[in-house]
Amino acid sequence: MVLSVSMEWKTKLIDTLGLGFVIWLIGYIASILLWGFVSHDILGWILFVVFTPLMAYLPYRRFRSRNETAGYYFLVALAWLLIAVVFDYLFIVKLFDAKDYYKLDIFVYYAVTFLAPLLIGLKYGTARR
Repeated sequence: MVLSVSMEWKTKLIDTLGLGFVIWLIGYIASILLWGFVSHDILGWILFVVFTPLMAYLPYRRFRSRNETAGYYFLVALAWLLIAVVFDYLFIVKLFDAKDYYKLDIFVYYAVTFLAPLLIGLKYGTARR
């Protein structure tokens, strides 16, 4: 019983904090690398187009053979969204004093960050009834 509980918590931590942080970090590093080469007005849209498939692939790969509840995928989606919002604020807005950071591309990115694990989990990771 103890082993199954610890494995269950490990899975939850990987699904929520692990994947959420990894996806955020990949986008963050890419934005820093592209900062000097791409106009700041379109950088967010470029990153969005490039990384949305990754944001869809990772939860698909992770959840496709799982049998979790809709509530579980909602919590994963909420964790990913909170990681993106908090880390963006701390490591972009505050660190770089980016007062004009929040534009349409960021809000679309936040929506996809929430919807990707939720919808993919619901479609591919819930029990077939």
